[in-house]
Amino acid sequence: MEILSPILFIEINNSEYVFVVGDSDENNNFKIIYKNAIPAEGSKNKKITDFDLIFNVLKKNIYQVEQKLNYTFKELILIIDNFNFSFFNLTGFKKLNGSQILKENITYILNSLKSNIDDIEDQKKILHIFNSKFLLDKQETENLPIGLHGNFYSHELSFNLMDNNDYKDLSNIFKKCNLKIKKILMKNFVKAAFISNQNPNLNTFFQIEIYKKNSRIFYFGNDALKFEQRFNFGSDIILNDISKITNLNRDTIIKILQNPLFNQNKLAQDLVEKKFFEGKNYRKIKKNLIFEIATARIQELSKIILLNNINLKSYIKRDTKVFLIITDLYNFECLKENFIASLSDNEFFKVLYEERISTKDLIYSASNLVNFGWKKEAVPIIHSKKSIIAKFFDAIFS
Repeated sequence: MEILSPILFIEINNSEYVFVVGDSDENNNFKIIYKNAIPAEGSKNKKITDFDLIFNVLKKNIYQVEQKLNYTFKELILIIDNFNFSFFNLTGFKKLNGSQILKENITYILNSLKSNIDDIEDQKKILHIFNSKFLLDKQETENLPIGLHGNFYSHELSFNLMDNNDYKDLSNIFKKCNLKIKKILMKNFVKAAFISNQNPNLNTFFQIEIYKKNSRIFYFGNDALKFEQRFNFGSDIILNDISKITNLNRDTIIKILQNPLFNQNKLAQDLVEKKFFEGKNYRKIKKNLIFEIATARIQELSKIILLNNINLKSYIKRDTKVFLIITDLYNFECLKENFIASLSDNEFFKVLYEERISTKDLIYSASNLVNFGWKKEAVPIIHSKKSIIAKFFDAIFS
């Protein structure tokens, strides 16, 4: 296999370290030529807890990649998902009194906003900066209104940050592996960019992901990642509720829910069949009871994550799309439908069920962000001779 211009991607998430190599053929078509995932070690509670362990694990697997491809990498693109992130949305203003908006006016606003972030969060590192809103005389414009006349201009920036110590640890780990980090991307930004590109007329949406032990939501507004929140509960809590009230064990509950005949419209007063008890003492349990228990918990989770989440109050607008991804529910179609119904129990949201974004699609999205940038973002580049602000303005005004 001839390797032309391979790019090493490493994803660090809650459960795995994922190693992917992409390459472009002679026609400049990007393809994945290597992928391997191993259990994550050396981190806990979204913090690096064992520097040497992570270093040794990553070094060993990077070496295996290079041996497999007979290629030595000098840099990588890092996709991170299991660290503490902060989100700030700040707005700067300029009184114009009928004059033109000049590049210098916007430069001053942007420098001031970044200085404010540096002062407020001096222990954090900026990962992504988004131009999230431009308002000229209270009218929103799609692009920077340089050269236009007005009386009052406001410019909103959205900042995504991570702890500076985590940033330094990651940089040092890969430096010891003789690799330079070309760019760090938040995984939720990569996913949001993919969804946006798949839906060309969509620039504002929520995405909710329900996992076995945890859940999360992020908000992508006007092509900018503006907020995310994680929860320490997942789909397991539904099965636990059913088990606690019915006294059925987990395996029995899973088999019942996996039955294609377990459907809300067909339950009525039907009893759980004897075959599901497999030799255990049979007890008369109505299927509808199981469904009602699941429904009650799903409605509660929906309220916590989205419907009554006070952190999202300023982002909720009519007809906002919500992309829902559910994993580890053993293909329980009835519960998926229940989640969609519960989250849609509000005039503001249109819920769409999505399959989990594949590694291939994620890497394609990351590659496009690195090579072509994002329409609303200037991403700081690690170890660049240019300052963050210089890079920022290059992206805006180029």
